[in-house]
Amino acid sequence: MVEQTDIRVVRCGGSKICFSTPILTNDSRFLICASGDSVKVFSTRTEECVHVLHGHANQVTGVALNPANHLQVYSCSLDGTVRLWDFIDGILIKTFTVGYKISSIYVSNKHIGVIFIILPMQSNENGEHFQLVAVRLPSALEQELEARELSAVLSDVSPVPACTAFGQGGDYIASAKGLQLESCLIFVCFRFKLKATDKKGARNAFTCVACHPKDDCIATGHQDGKIRLWRNFNQKKEYTYSTQHWHHNAVSALCFSPEGMHLLSGGVESVLVQWHCKEVNKKNFLPRLGGAIAHICVSPDGQMYSTSHTNNKITIISSFRVSAVIQGLVKGGSVQTDLMIDPRTKALVLNGKPGHLQFYSLERDKQLYSLDIVQQEYIYQAGLDQFEVVKAALDGTASWLATVEQRGSKISSLEFSLKLWSFNEKAQSFELNTTITAPHQNMITAMCFSPAMDTTMLVTVAKDDQFKVWLLGSDLDEQKKQASWSCEHLGSYHGLQPTNCCFSGDGSLLAVSFAEVVTLWSPDTWELLTTLCQPPGTIEDLCFGRLSCSKYLLGTTTKNLLCWNLLTCALEWSTSMDVCVLRTDPLSENVAAFCHNSGKTDLFVFRPSEPRPLFTQKAVCVGRVQRCIFVPREDPLDSCDEWSQWLNRSRLHFLTDWWKCALLQLLVDDSVAMTPFYLLLGKHRQQQQEKQTSVPSQAADRAQLPQGCVAIREVSLLHTPAHVLPPASFLCSVFLNSLLISNTDEKELPEQEVDSEKEEVDSEEEMEMNNGPQGVRTQGSVGEAPPSLSRAEEKELRRLRKTDFSWVTSLTSS
Repeated sequence: MVEQTDIRVVRCGGSKICFSTPILTNDSRFLICASGDSVKVFSTRTEECVHVLHGHANQVTGVALNPANHLQVYSCSLDGTVRLWDFIDGILIKTFTVGYKISSIYVSNKHIGVIFIILPMQSNENGEHFQLVAVRLPSALEQELEARELSAVLSDVSPVPACTAFGQGGDYIASAKGLQLESCLIFVCFRFKLKATDKKGARNAFTCVACHPKDDCIATGHQDGKIRLWRNFNQKKEYTYSTQHWHHNAVSALCFSPEGMHLLSGGVESVLVQWHCKEVNKKNFLPRLGGAIAHICVSPDGQMYSTSHTNNKITIISSFRVSAVIQGLVKGGSVQTDLMIDPRTKALVLNGKPGHLQFYSLERDKQLYSLDIVQQEYIYQAGLDQFEVVKAALDGTASWLATVEQRGSKISSLEFSLKLWSFNEKAQSFELNTTITAPHQNMITAMCFSPAMDTTMLVTVAKDDQFKVWLLGSDLDEQKKQASWSCEHLGSYHGLQPTNCCFSGDGSLLAVSFAEVVTLWSPDTWELLTTLCQPPGTIEDLCFGRLSCSKYLLGTTTKNLLCWNLLTCALEWSTSMDVCVLRTDPLSENVAAFCHNSGKTDLFVFRPSEPRPLFTQKAVCVGRVQRCIFVPREDPLDSCDEWSQWLNRSRLHFLTDWWKCALLQLLVDDSVAMTPFYLLLGKHRQQQQEKQTSVPSQAADRAQLPQGCVAIREVSLLHTPAHVLPPASFLCSVFLNSLLISNTDEKELPEQEVDSEKEEVDSEEEMEMNNGPQGVRTQGSVGEAPPSLSRAEEKELRRLRKTDFSWVTSLTSS
């Protein structure tokens, strides 16, 4: 039975799957990549996530297949550990503690039992200098081991994994940093330097390195888009290199095929280039991959490629054609649209790749599809001004979608348009219905749909000191046979600039904030009903209360949180806080307010009718929260504590400055019933030790319950797959022996066994005579007395308890 519950912040999705180079398995069935503090295993055929390997406490920086076992994979992390996984069963095999932040990991077929990692140099305090070291992994049977046998290989290397590579299975190492290339062959290192610019103004800085698997050849990518092939690098004075050039910008990724027949390259052009090593001028192109290429991976059999893109996407390529796409949460510069929930797919709707809206499944941590709003090809060129989706809104039934696309920031060069999209039931997607090229004279700052069911109405506010009401017409166009939108009303207030707008829960009131004044309008007659004033400060956010708190209106400024009573048209209460995000729960009266303070964000959950918060959590995240949303639960919770009932019907999601999608949810604490199986796992060992030190000496003679089974730890029963464990009949005797309570007194005095037995028998007879039939039972509450044993049976039982069965444990561990 659960004794208590707790609310914790859990990251539910949005981690980068393009942070480091992924790997393809030998049979090309799975793709393994780092994803935040976990490792994900994807199927290359179905694009589905097969396993999520949890265990690291910080960002996973690299993965590599175990050269001694192709069914195992290494992962390294900034938490200073290297973990070995069985990615088929999804279990952790071993953990090696290095003790330093690890930037990347490399393995070699000629160095079994040794891994190569990049660590910060010990004398480096600023974290700017790194070194490549070889780590010999211990081969003990324990699951958690310390790897302290480190050997320095190269010093002053780049922490970028793409700038270090191994050639010919580990015969030599190439590392590039800045304008310097270093090659190492059996502890003999050669360094080659390039000039920063040449006569033609080329940018020669190294960006990535790849080594030929069969020949002595090193390929390097450069900032000016050139690729150099280095040969004879084992002789410093006789080295040569040839230059290939196709990319117009920096080369971000290079990779040779397993047989060395092709060289793959990629950059910001979103084009995978396949160079033929024997035919210099021959190359193949795979264009329009949908994002700048950051990493390239080739399967060990050479049948499949994968490209990782900066928009958090992995493209799987077979026969030089796109066969599958794994798309994570697209992470742009900022979230300009608000967070919305599509009631049909339960997906999160927000900004996607440039000019798109993404529909992202929170349950599957995967993008469902992307809607092209701008409908123009995006050009990857720095400084080029292009259209972006800046506003989006869904109506209550998700039948209509409104978007605002904009290009330019100055009034003289500003271009923006309002688009209305209708949902097509047959195509199961949104289709463009109406485009309004100049909805306002200046940029739109906010918009919202009316929740009223009888009409479909949209309100937009802009910096031209006006708000407009757009109404869906009831008449159909005779030619196109589709509904049309028109401007129903234009409103303003004393030439002030509107900042925000919102409808009440039933759509009977419209609130529009003008600088420091909040105006209330009737959607039926568009009559100004009243105005609400507040302390000095521009209104930034507005929202109406829900359900029983619908008579309240909430507003925020840079310094205050305000609550008005609409029945009295007076300020109900106010508090001083810097609210960065304010959001109401559509299924309850609860309101969530995120407040930024001293570089961290605090969370307050309250009801407008009570200024006292229901829930408070300090420092819920580092930085400022950008957006948040309440997501309805499919199965509401029935029972929980009073202070956490606000999460019964909905879950709270929010996005931070670093684009990490986090989730607040109820998690069960470890305070569970103390069952025999729970004691067997040794969960309360520390608590029992504390109790033993605090109890009086008279309680020390009592028999203690078994504190975790040694045999189970030796056999790793809880960490080993069932199909590789010994049979249960073999483990039975070991398990039963671990449950027996050892008697140290009898082992220390074996020569006095006969005398002690007689004394025990005499003492037992005396106790029976003194207590009689009215003796108090100390064990259990069963009405019948326990069956008595004869003296011979008791003697045999004592002999069995003193027998040493530890040899069985040694057999199972071997």
